[in-house]
Amino acid sequence: MKRLAVIMALAVLLPAAARAEPIAVSVQSASGGFSGGDTATTTGRFAIDLGTVNMSAGAAGTFLIDGLRAGSDYTVSLIVTGITSWDSLRAEILDPLDGDDQRDPTTQPAYVTAGYSTSNDSDGLSFAQGSALLRSASFVGGLGSVTADEMTNRGDILMFTGLGAGTAQFTFGLRDRLGARGFLVRLSANGANGNAPVPEPASMILLGTGLAGLAVRRRRARAA
Repeated sequence: MKRLAVIMALAVLLPAAARAEPIAVSVQSASGGFSGGDTATTTGRFAIDLGTVNMSAGAAGTFLIDGLRAGSDYTVSLIVTGITSWDSLRAEILDPLDGDDQRDPTTQPAYVTAGYSTSNDSDGLSFAQGSALLRSASFVGGLGSVTADEMTNRGDILMFTGLGAGTAQFTFGLRDRLGARGFLVRLSANGANGNAPVPEPASMILLGTGLAGLAVRRRRARAA
């Protein structure tokens, strides 16, 4: 009887996260030639493999991800095939409608799924910004570049761009600060969105500084 009481006490003291349901990943929608992704699995305590998806130009698909541990950073990977007439893959977080959505743009993009909105700075969902998790794109033609738009209430967006045909491997991070919520990660190839991501404010400042430097150099050259 005493042993049973100890076991019951330990069960009460265990963190809720230890008893949480496993992470659930599933394809919620597909359009324009998006297929696959139905073999998404968790490959480790903090790793998610979205499997292999096939995408033609203009294709888009959304993954529902649920059950992440609060405040933990997850590495997400996937393989994309069918790359023949596009060179950029866009990933965007869409969060469930809740009390912070007054920070979202009043007019939501047409591609946003009903019951969700673009991610803002107060919803706790992000591509694990500041975590130092790897963000990379390896196209058949070589490594790709990553452009991020995640420091504004416009949304959390990553744009992977590279050259090649056939197959590419993508890696990025995910974080749910509150944990155990269902949210969407939308993937789309060139032409599947009405808006393109813009550089982060810091990148825009660097660009502006560079242009100002060029202007100063030109003036000095003319004066000489």
